[in-house]
Amino acid sequence: MTVRLQTDAIASEEVVAPAPAPALPVAPPGRPKKKGDGLVALAYLAPGLTGFLFFIIVPLIGSLVISMFEWPLFGTPTFVGIANYQKLFGDPTFYTVLLNTVLFAFVYTALNLLLALAVSLWLNTRIKFAGFWRVIFFLPAITPMVANALVWRLLLSQNGFVNSVLGTAGIDGPSWLSDPRFALLSVIAMSVWQSFGYNVIVLSAGLGGIPKEILEASRVDGTSAWNRLRYVILPMISPSLFFTMTMTMIGAFQVFVQPQILTQGGPGESTNTFVLYLYRNGFVFDKLGYASALAWILFLVVMLITALQFAGQRKWVNYDK
Repeated sequence: MTVRLQTDAIASEEVVAPAPAPALPVAPPGRPKKKGDGLVALAYLAPGLTGFLFFIIVPLIGSLVISMFEWPLFGTPTFVGIANYQKLFGDPTFYTVLLNTVLFAFVYTALNLLLALAVSLWLNTRIKFAGFWRVIFFLPAITPMVANALVWRLLLSQNGFVNSVLGTAGIDGPSWLSDPRFALLSVIAMSVWQSFGYNVIVLSAGLGGIPKEILEASRVDGTSAWNRLRYVILPMISPSLFFTMTMTMIGAFQVFVQPQILTQGGPGESTNTFVLYLYRNGFVFDKLGYASALAWILFLVVMLITALQFAGQRKWVNYDK
């Protein structure tokens, strides 16, 4: 009797089936390619390709062709082959302006990056109004370079503000722009002030991307500030450092406005730079062919230095965070 009651109770219970597992979403099949897709893609790329062709490729080829001619600004060009390049390597002024440009580029790049890194580290110490200070440092980079150069020429003149301040301290200020010992340094100082704010923005972004847990862990481990900078911070912002170093170096080899406005390339040839010499040959001395040859040498120099930078970045740039 008892067995029958238990059996009836079991039979009366409802058997609940387990809920079915939710179906995984199935990605819709890709749209099959149509015959006109290539034309559509070409239409989207056409504006950029057109600009690249007419503003980059055509001028490059044109300057190479012109460099093979004795080409006055107004007159009939005469084909001379590689005579302009032979003349260039026999020109003593060419070596002077090349040395000036290389010296300017390396000193300017080093000072620019050191100052930008120091300011970026300071701005990332949780100081008040950090955004305001970033704007202040960035302002010279977006103001007209000609206006900045004119202001600096007034500041560094013989009776300018800088020498007036030095005079109040009993110091006889030098001729910053007319003394060969100080002229190039003055151009470098103005150039660093003009452009380091851009690198501050880039490096600050790199510093902001470092995980705070890593910095906190290094502090807990008792790492000194110098070792934390050397072994933690610098390796983690190395991509930003590489970018700023490469772009700053490329821009440095194209310096023109600063020596033109501040010193006109003088005194003598002490601040005459590659692009300034190129400009004078093309539009002052009426030698477009020779100026084009200079332009191609500059292109090769910049390309070589940039290639060396990219080859060397494998040893110190860390892209893994």
